[in-house]
Amino acid sequence: MEANQNFITIYHGSLSEVPNPMFGEGKPYNDYGLGFYCTENIEMAKEWACSKKKHGFVNTYTLDVSGLNGTNLNSSDYSVLHWITVLLQNRKFDTSELGEEVKAFLTDNYRIDGLGVSDTIKGYRADDSYFSYAEDFVNNTLSINRLETAMKLGNLGEQVVLISKQAFERLKFVKSEKVDAEIYYPKWQSRDEDARAKYRAMRKEGLVDGVYALDIIRRNAKI
Repeated sequence: MEANQNFITIYHGSLSEVPNPMFGEGKPYNDYGLGFYCTENIEMAKEWACSKKKHGFVNTYTLDVSGLNGTNLNSSDYSVLHWITVLLQNRKFDTSELGEEVKAFLTDNYRIDGLGVSDTIKGYRADDSYFSYAEDFVNNTLSINRLETAMKLGNLGEQVVLISKQAFERLKFVKSEKVDAEIYYPKWQSRDEDARAKYRAMRKEGLVDGVYALDIIRRNAKI
């Protein structure tokens, strides 16, 4: 039987069952702002459900994407700098004086027009590891070349976020299942530790030729 491409299956890992996600609820300072954060990878959702070292639930939904305006930050239309700029709009960065200049430059040059009217946003999940990569780049201690490499090494997951009321109306709850923290917390921990170890090894290689945030500002050119 041929799959209906108008529908996708997404999963939400949580400490509780979420049969009725509500538009307008949640934390506005998440990666992509206020929304309902899911993934198309059920195993990743199970790990996220147990990231607090407690048993959780994986909630399964179908989403009718026909007619929805989706923005995929991992598509060829955007660069990692667009992704960082979205984070800068929603999350708090610990920045140096130079970092503040970088933030202003990125906001002026890589802000995505119309992102606020997207129904869904797809992109990397900026947990502690990915967020530290972005923060290092903004503070000019990590080149964009190394940043892109670190993102690929991390394998920390891609998320699908429902933003608009219309997207919430297209969401249908299927079921929820319990997730055992004794199985999935070690998997989450191992993935995170592996990403950090690879990043530390990469940083130990020292500064190498590459394009840093300050270089981008000096050139006043987009990559």
